Amino acid sequence: MTEISASPTSPTTAALRAAGLPAAVLWDMDGTLVDTEPYWMAEEHLLVSEFGGEWSDEHAHALIGNALIDSARYIQQHGGVTLPADEIIARLTTGVVRRIAVDVPWRPGARELLFELHELGVPCALVTMSYREMAEAIVGTLPREQGEFFRFLVTGDEVTHGKPHAEPYLRGAQLLGVEPGECVAIEDSLTGVASAEAAGVPLLAVEHLVPVPGREGRTVTRSLAGWTAKDLGKLVTS
Repeated sequence: MTEISASPTSPTTAALRAAGLPAAVLWDMDGTLVDTEPYWMAEEHLLVSEFGGEWSDEHAHALIGNALIDSARYIQQHGGVTLPADEIIARLTTGVVRRIAVDVPWRPGARELLFELHELGVPCALVTMSYREMAEAIVGTLPREQGEFFRFLVTGDEVTHGKPHAEPYLRGAQLLGVEPGECVAIEDSLTGVASAEAAGVPLLAVEHLVPVPGREGRTVTRSLAGWTAKDLGKLVTS
């Protein structure tokens, strides 16, 4: 895992909180930052059809937010794909990365919010169950002349327990050197929501392909459009 040092002039956690901002933001990627879920689904359909199987939208939706190893095993079981799990992951990832090279489908409001956080010096980490190759392909499309938008990448191939386990979000907060309760996680999947909540990270759930039930302590929205850094700061209670 590559460490990216914060700028010497970066605001401290205390300064950020005093300004009404979160100490850090932990972003999910697929379906939250970028709308890559249709890319994954298209690659799943192609792979399963290659092996003579049938793949439904129900099957595709069942994989949203899962660790890729779990998705690969599901595809073996329900899609009749006889490849080893690691080869299924490699085939899907290569196909999605190829599609990203043609078009990066940013989710509404996500890029604008990310740029505002960057300008204000709020540190961000990407917490995704996609593998590093995929995460770096997305991050690599951001303007490098403006510096690093994500100080750390926590990826599915670099954690012991994937979402819905708490480990990914605990790792993200630890790498940024902040308490989980002082961060905000932005998620779209039920497994991701469970992971963030298990880690004790205040959550903004952005409904996309699957509904996220509302409950006490959980903020649910249909879009990041119009959301600001100060809005995220209001979700932090510590």
